[in-house]
Amino acid sequence: MSHLLPLSRVAKLVGQPRHALQEMIRFGTLATFDGMIELDELLRAFPEVTWDDDAEFRRVSEIKDKAFAKRVRERALPDKDVLVARLNELGDEYAAAKALLLHYGNVMAWLDEKIDEFDEDASAETHHALHSVRAFLLRNLAEMPPEAALAQAVIAQERILRIMSAHVTIQPSGHEFFVEGNDTLLEAALRNGISLNYGCSNGNCGDCKARVVSGEVKKVHAHDYVLKPAEKDAGMVLLCSYAPVNDVVIEANVAGARDIPVQQLVAKVKSVEVFNPQIAALHILAPRSQRLRFLGGQNIQIGFGGASGRYAIASCPCEDRHIEVHIPRRFGDAFADALFAKLSANDSVDLEGPYGEFVLDEDSPRPVIFLAFGAGFAPIKSLIQHAMSLELAESMDLHWLADAAGHYQDNLCRAWADALDNFNYVPHAPSDDLEALLESVVLDYPDLHRFDVYAAGTAAQLERARAQFVRAGLPGERWFADPMDA
Repeated sequence: MSHLLPLSRVAKLVGQPRHALQEMIRFGTLATFDGMIELDELLRAFPEVTWDDDAEFRRVSEIKDKAFAKRVRERALPDKDVLVARLNELGDEYAAAKALLLHYGNVMAWLDEKIDEFDEDASAETHHALHSVRAFLLRNLAEMPPEAALAQAVIAQERILRIMSAHVTIQPSGHEFFVEGNDTLLEAALRNGISLNYGCSNGNCGDCKARVVSGEVKKVHAHDYVLKPAEKDAGMVLLCSYAPVNDVVIEANVAGARDIPVQQLVAKVKSVEVFNPQIAALHILAPRSQRLRFLGGQNIQIGFGGASGRYAIASCPCEDRHIEVHIPRRFGDAFADALFAKLSANDSVDLEGPYGEFVLDEDSPRPVIFLAFGAGFAPIKSLIQHAMSLELAESMDLHWLADAAGHYQDNLCRAWADALDNFNYVPHAPSDDLEALLESVVLDYPDLHRFDVYAAGTAAQLERARAQFVRAGLPGERWFADPMDA
């Protein structure tokens, strides 16, 4: 019987992003069976992987966590009831394998007896053939071939992954993610940048209802919302209160920009990070009972002391309750003045949003060029981190065309480039000749028809950039832009 593994779990085992494996599948260097990878095919395609040491995978994961400015994930065990259920499931598999081995042992004993029985009156030729068969069986059963040892190591690692995490597939969107530690289904989805529907996130409103299509889940948090008997019979659960025991498929809607309602909430200031006199970052913490739902690239209205302004969100939806906003110092912007002069940790700010449709095309497998003009880096940063969390793009190139504020998060961008093979960062110094600068950028891409381009800046900057890119071969429908002065 073949040992089949889902693509996302194979990516974890070999320390490769999913898009790299999908590219191997497209080019025929990695075969799949009903969307799954056979163990023998995995060993053939990745002969260089050291299966008895996952240190490299941990190292890459830690680098990526730091580079994405996400909190380092807690390496906690699953909820105790979930852990018991997973161990019981593995125990059942072990018992079944043990029973099958005992059966095979009985078959071998019977075969040995039959060889002796047939050998009694056999000719010399038959005698030689029978003893050759017996010697072959004994020799191969006594020695474990290298492939079997590798297979044993891979299966052992996969079993550890299954204890520590469960793979989730969302229908009909096809999104996939892992639930690790003691996260619920909702927490894990949000941490992976997947915008499932939810309201209170603590079991009161019922907005996160979803249907379990296959697999087993367990309640890990009590909830006050009462599911109807018909809903229970249909497999409905609250995603904020349940965790998967094993690999599960759930039926739930993944929100687009137009699906997320405008929310109003009061949040606390964590800190004000002044990069330089021209720009600062406002770090906000949303309340536990009312997190802000948004997609990478959207913006929010922020108010404090009678002053307010609308700014692009610079953080990823995957960063839990943390919201980061970059605010340039502009003449006549009362909120920016308050930020630089008055705002401090623990102050309360009013939030309203999200707004805008400058979001990722999650159905596109194409490589991406990100073009940020000055403080337009804020929504671009949000999009990049969202794309990273979803592992969407084949490759990502960031061109940051600086203004007087400079490349105020240059170290972060360089960390992305160091951590990820498919990310390239090109900073551009301020220039008085924008046309020449844009022309130098597009000259690096003779195959622009293959790309999607996401750009953020002023309307004038974007208009000139779009003209350059389309003239160089970019299809107009693959230009996505967010004018900051609209």
